[in-house]
Amino acid sequence: MIDLYTAPTPNGHKISIALEELGLPYTLQVLDLARHQQREPAFLAINPNGRIPAIVDHDADDFAVFESGAILIYLAEKTGRLMPADPQGRSRVLQWLMFQMGGIGPMMGQANVFFRYFPDKIPAVIDRYQGEVRRLFGVLDGHLKDHEYLAGDYSIADIANWAWVRTHRWSGVELDGLPHLKRWRDALRARPAVQRGIEQPPSKIDLARDGDAAAQRFSQEARSVVEMGRAGRTGGAA
Repeated sequence: MIDLYTAPTPNGHKISIALEELGLPYTLQVLDLARHQQREPAFLAINPNGRIPAIVDHDADDFAVFESGAILIYLAEKTGRLMPADPQGRSRVLQWLMFQMGGIGPMMGQANVFFRYFPDKIPAVIDRYQGEVRRLFGVLDGHLKDHEYLAGDYSIADIANWAWVRTHRWSGVELDGLPHLKRWRDALRARPAVQRGIEQPPSKIDLARDGDAAAQRFSQEARSVVEMGRAGRTGGAA
C-alpha cells in the first residue's frame, strides 16, 4: 500500500493519475495548503522541502519519495510499466519528463502566480511567462505532429506534461493553432485512469476553464501560499 500526500494541483494529479494507470493500491492524504499543513513536522519528516506531492511505500519498508518527477520514475521502475527498460527508450521518456519539470511546470507556475495570484499586475512579467508557455506548447505541438505520444508508447512523460497542459486556461494561454497538442490532450483526457486520477482529490474549481466567483476565492487562497514564498518561506505545491 502507498500513502499519497497530495493536493488538487497539476503536480499532485500527476501521481494520482500514474497510480490509477498502474493499478497500485493507495490511500489519499490530502493536505490543505492554505492552512499550511505541508509545513507541519509530520509531513516535513517525509519531505523536508514541505511541498506536495510525496509518497510513502509501505511495501518497501515505508520508503518515502518526494518531488513529482522522482515519484513518477520510482513508480515506473517499481512496476516495470510506463517507461521502457532499454536505455534509449528510457532516455526518451526522461527527456520529455525533464522538459516538463524544467520548462512546462515552472513557466506555467510563474504564469499562474503573476496572472492569477500576485496582488500587483505587471504586464511585462505576465507577457514574459505566458509567451514562454506558448513557446513550450509549440515545441510539444511540433513533436506531436509526427508522434502519437511524447516518447514512443504512452508513458510517465505524457502524464507529467498533460497534468499541466490541461490547465492552460488558468495560465491565460490558449491552444489555438496547436492542433497536434489538442489532439494529444483530448486523447489522454479520454483515458479512464486519467479521469479517475484528476478526481484524487477533486479541485475546488475547474482549472481547465476560466473563472467565476469560486475561481476568485481559489486565487485568494493560493495567494496566501505564494506570499509565504515571497517572505522567504516555502510554499506548498511541488
